Amino acid sequence: MDKKKALTFHCSVEATMAVLGGKYKAIIIWHLNVVGIMRYNEIQKAIPQATAKMLSQQLKELVQDGIVSRKLYPVVPPRTEYALTEQGRTLVPIVNAMSDWGHDYFKYLGVPDPCPEELEEPR
Repeated sequence: MDKKKALTFHCSVEATMAVLGGKYKAIIIWHLNVVGIMRYNEIQKAIPQATAKMLSQQLKELVQDGIVSRKLYPVVPPRTEYALTEQGRTLVPIVNAMSDWGHDYFKYLGVPDPCPEELEEPR
């Protein structure tokens, strides 16, 4: 994240939301934590509701903010791999808490949990 941009925040929650606030950013972080290194197409398959443009934009912002690393291999066709950085791994407890809250919210609403297998994932 640009240090000049960081100086415009009025509180720490605002800074956190600037990094996690994208529609798919927390989901990307969750998948990278569970799977590890992922190629772009793997991330796209894991988040089918995201358009290619939106997914690319969210990944680019996460890379710029130092949350995700991007490694480009100079082969034909080009291969790009994404992984959480050390700083990105510090967000995992937050994303896991969001996941836990979501499971509890489904229970509160009395609706089936669309992703109960997440409860079994290693953390």
